[in-house]
Amino acid sequence: MPLLHIENLTRSFGATRALTGIDLSIDRGEIVALMGANGAGKSTLVKILSGVLAADGGKIRLNGHAFAPRTPLKASDAGIATVHQSTDIIGASGLTVADALLLHRFAARRTPFFVSRSSLRRQAQAMLDAAGFSLPLDRDFGDLAAADRQLVAIARALADRADLLILDEPTASLSGDESRRLFDILLQLRAKGLAILYISHRTADLKAVADRALVMRGGRVVRSFRRPIDFSSAIEAMIGRRLEAARPDARGQAGPVVLEMRNARLLATSQSFDLTIREGEVVAVTGALGVGKSRLLSAIFGVSRLAGGKMLLDGQPHAPRSPAEAIAAGVAMAAEDRHRSSLMPAGWPGHPLAATVSLPHLKKWYRRGFLVGDRERREATQAISRLGIKASDPFASVWSLSGGNQQKAVIARWEAEPSRLLLLDEPFQGVDVGARRDIIETIRARTDRATLIATSDPQEAYEVADRILGIDRHTLRPIATASRAIQGTYA
Repeated sequence: MPLLHIENLTRSFGATRALTGIDLSIDRGEIVALMGANGAGKSTLVKILSGVLAADGGKIRLNGHAFAPRTPLKASDAGIATVHQSTDIIGASGLTVADALLLHRFAARRTPFFVSRSSLRRQAQAMLDAAGFSLPLDRDFGDLAAADRQLVAIARALADRADLLILDEPTASLSGDESRRLFDILLQLRAKGLAILYISHRTADLKAVADRALVMRGGRVVRSFRRPIDFSSAIEAMIGRRLEAARPDARGQAGPVVLEMRNARLLATSQSFDLTIREGEVVAVTGALGVGKSRLLSAIFGVSRLAGGKMLLDGQPHAPRSPAEAIAAGVAMAAEDRHRSSLMPAGWPGHPLAATVSLPHLKKWYRRGFLVGDRERREATQAISRLGIKASDPFASVWSLSGGNQQKAVIARWEAEPSRLLLLDEPFQGVDVGARRDIIETIRARTDRATLIATSDPQEAYEVADRILGIDRHTLRPIATASRAIQGTYA
């Protein structure tokens, strides 16, 4: 009998089906990898198992008994412990390691009202001993390395007698040595009979520890692979197409170099890399969340500075001290969160569609406070036609538009004036398939500039880019072919 058995699990958010019929089983003493692109349903499944969300339908059995936790505490009591990617929620600066180990018990009122420091240390040490970890109990939690914070989270989970440990991207902030240390510990825990559900974008992680890999796509498990795992086939199942599937429509030879980065470092502690993008190219940088995609674009756009190396734009030194300097040099950018970075609040003068398009061009289009001709209305009208924006008229509020049409409006802003380099951070976030197709066609229609896109979804990278690069730990990995690029994203 499996430890965990899930049958036809469903969950919807309004009209969106997040889980469309999950079926899976996990046995004691095995490590099961869960793979899937963003939006595949991994997070929703984990939240249901962790008691954060309730399922709409289907059955879950844990240890042979019906399982439907209404809270994370209920899930923990039943034997499921989840260690999230961020360890900030398990402790903070000013707390000792012993405090962090027992903090959840105090929050759940599982300890006496009065407890001595010596008693607290004894309980914390017992938790570490049971897990087989060695950590300094009196050290400030805020001074711990990322790997040691993960150990605190795991020790807390095991102390609650977990049968199933769920790990969400546990190596995202770990070094290579720290990751290997964690792998050794996970293999020891598996040998003791613990079941582990391991969520990761990195095939190196999964090769090191996984007995099986389950691939999710479209809210269901579409494939299952046993060790040795065929990761090429697993990734093809994840993105729903062959790795060597047809690329976007081929274009002619790329033009001159637009952007060149030499020995660039995004952080003082990260490795250096080189990057070259030519006129007419669409280059995608893809990787898991938090690995440096946005920081790369921010450095090019003048929001942040490189920690080392130099940039050239059309052969000239490029080190913008602000977005205004970057725009003046011919660099345009649509940031990740359009609601905070690109759209004016409803009711403000800049909230209509036409004003959204004109916002970065006010100095050029408004001379001495007067609009030159009817530029704003004309550009918005052209954008409605060119990108297929569904709006009642050029002066409709951008907040009355759907998410996809809002994103089209942001793209239209940078189509209204020539630029040498267009930077797009997660341009398809919250965008439906139809709008995504329109945006991709618009991006690829321009051959007079270079385009650099950051996306955490490899399928999106395939749909839009001529060339794909992987990024991990704030370092780009130049990869020769598209199929190797997509595998590199998960390496």
